[in-house]
Amino acid sequence: MAVTIMLALSACGEKKEEASSEAAPAATSEAASTATSEAAPATSEAAPAATSEAAAAAPAGGELNIYNWGNYTNPKLIEKFEKENNVKVTVTDYDSNDIALAKIKAGGHGFDIVVPSSNFVPIFIQEGLLEETKPNTMSNFKNMDPRWVDVEFDKGRNYTVPWQWGTTGITVNTKAYQGDVNTWAILFDTPAELKGKVNVVPEMSDVIAAALAFKGFDPKCNGNKDELMQVRDLLMKAKPDWISMDYGNVEKYAKEDLMAGMNWNGASMRARLQNDKIVYGYPKEGIAVWMDNVSVIKGAKNLENAKKFQNFIMDPENAALISDFAKYANGIVGSDKFLDPAFATAPEINLPEGQKTFIMPACAPEVTELHTAIWTELTK
Repeated sequence: MAVTIMLALSACGEKKEEASSEAAPAATSEAASTATSEAAPATSEAAPAATSEAAAAAPAGGELNIYNWGNYTNPKLIEKFEKENNVKVTVTDYDSNDIALAKIKAGGHGFDIVVPSSNFVPIFIQEGLLEETKPNTMSNFKNMDPRWVDVEFDKGRNYTVPWQWGTTGITVNTKAYQGDVNTWAILFDTPAELKGKVNVVPEMSDVIAAALAFKGFDPKCNGNKDELMQVRDLLMKAKPDWISMDYGNVEKYAKEDLMAGMNWNGASMRARLQNDKIVYGYPKEGIAVWMDNVSVIKGAKNLENAKKFQNFIMDPENAALISDFAKYANGIVGSDKFLDPAFATAPEINLPEGQKTFIMPACAPEVTELHTAIWTELTK
């Protein structure tokens, strides 16, 4: 095994389905890029509405309103926090960083916590949307893996704490396809056996970065118009071979409604645990590494409870609960002691020797505009 992905992320800086536990993978990192986190379909976008009746029924410790990726939060974690702090927690789902950012910017949402991916954290900070809660002064900060402290998106961790991190690769059912799964060609030059059976998670940064990598171009915030035109043509040609662009796919893979597609490692593991014909592919052209981060929203009504939650999830036993549900690593030292040992050796966790990885930074507005134009055409 090579250097761990976490080392790669540390050097460079650094989406959600149905999920369960994990330890850090090993890999060689060549660059820097993060995909959005893995997400299941959001069940709700509406902010929790506080009524006088609800307020009266709230426990003495108050409330906490969490806005997180869908199917990404272990109910046992929430129950434990509620019991230990006498706090009523409400979790509301979203299915993309863009939706979360727009909701928080609009205001009037009532949320205290949001969980943006690393490439969106700088945007949230620059827009003045996060409280500087100083997690680096909290009692459980000592448990954070040192490699996750001086990350580019939040140097020293003044705003955020790790939730989970993982990779964006390929899920393939070997019943349908026995060829090479370690290539983005599964999506962009789909084998005949898989045409009409491929799903692509609808995350702009993931998809465009993968297409750029497949073409041999720089996948990180590439603003080269000639190269982007080639990517646009590649995507438009490939799309008719896909059956869907959807988040909620763990059960669909397990039941063989889908046979291949872009997916996150934790979601792929969850599907494999239900169907042993499923494998997770690591495209040789390069894959994105991402991290989702618990952040407190500026002006949070339940600020102290939000800070308690940040400290709470830096406890190794609690971090293990997060990973045990969603099957992603968490960045907290000692959490492995509370996880199934099989987690650390799972193929979805351990990258092939020499695997190319990249972490996506926050892109400049002019680059985002170019990518958005391609994405709008692709998804209409």
